[in-house]
Amino acid sequence: MLFIISAPSGTGKTTVVRKLLDEIPDLVFSISATTRKKRDYEVDGKDYYFITKEEFENKIKNGEFVEYEEIFDGNYYGTLKSFVDKKIEEGRDIVFDIDVKGALSLKKYYKNLAILIFLKPPDKEEVMRRLIARGTENVEQIKNRLRRFEIEMAKIKFFDYIIINDNLEKAVKELVSLILKIKKGDYKNATTNN
Repeated sequence: MLFIISAPSGTGKTTVVRKLLDEIPDLVFSISATTRKKRDYEVDGKDYYFITKEEFENKIKNGEFVEYEEIFDGNYYGTLKSFVDKKIEEGRDIVFDIDVKGALSLKKYYKNLAILIFLKPPDKEEVMRRLIARGTENVEQIKNRLRRFEIEMAKIKFFDYIIINDNLEKAVKELVSLILKIKKGDYKNATTNN
């Protein structure tokens, strides 16, 4: 199965996904490729594959991405087909931490293998507070991320499940429970929150 966790920037999806991986260690984390600058706490090949814009564009030309997007800041983000296909062949369940557009592209490509889970923030003000608090973007970048907020929230109807992240521990617990039920084939008892 492909468990695709998506949310607007500042919702806390990366934190939730890290805790999910601690709780269900047999899940494989899908490592995206990006051209953006590595943050101090990030590790190449663990958090992202950090590559140059030229390398990324060559991979686009070669059809190596199942999905990719150029974000407002001029950086690319994408999911490599080879990584995902290899894990599927190995029979592994994969978890994705990805933007809304990428999530919908993965669902279109992998169809029933892909389970879309939307991590919903309590409100836009909380997202703005979290973006400011993490201190990784300047004011203009935060404004650009907030502009995307409404567009991304409008896509919630295309997701299979919704989990509200107003409390980190509660959201992680709900996500773990949901994924374990789906892995057991217990779709009927997996709640959606929508």
